[in-house]
Amino acid sequence: MGALTHESLVEYLLEEAYEVAETIETAGGDADLKAELGDVLLQVVLHARLAQERSAFDLDDVARGLTAKMIRRNPHVFRPDGSLQESFPATVEEIVQKWDAVKRSEQVLHSGLPPTGHQGPLAGVPAALPALARAQKLLDRAERAGLPASTVPVDVPSSEEDLGDLLFAVAAAARARGLDAERALRGANRRFQSSQAPASSP
Repeated sequence: MGALTHESLVEYLLEEAYEVAETIETAGGDADLKAELGDVLLQVVLHARLAQERSAFDLDDVARGLTAKMIRRNPHVFRPDGSLQESFPATVEEIVQKWDAVKRSEQVLHSGLPPTGHQGPLAGVPAALPALARAQKLLDRAERAGLPASTVPVDVPSSEEDLGDLLFAVAAAARARGLDAERALRGANRRFQSSQAPASSP
């Protein structure tokens, strides 16, 4: 086995995360969930250790960064010093609005773009997500930003089981025609994101 790198570990991090999801979705039980979460945590530890070896950051830095982010993004739960608020007056809508506002300000800070930059409210959804998961995330962001989600009318089943069968049938029909359903949806995602991007300044 070659030397470990962040790049060589990506596939294992994704695999372990999907195993956690499968354990939860198939009611795998607490023992299995504990083991799978441990496997994900191991991946975090490995990435932090690799970063520590090049003097970039270590696991303590990761934990401190996470703590600061949770305090910053959840003012309805935490005071700035990290202690808990005595009451939680915010509505769910207010919580989501605050969360989105903080995330947008963080994106501006990290990107170096001004607040009116061309990223828009759909920026930050990882391009590496599977196409269906990315479509759902883009639509969720668009709805929260009050953007129109132009869609083709579809008779959607009322249960997730039937919806899964429909999606499987679409993938099978696409394959029979020599089409790649995942690639097709990635293209639709890009077109939707482009249609919602702010207009460029002259």
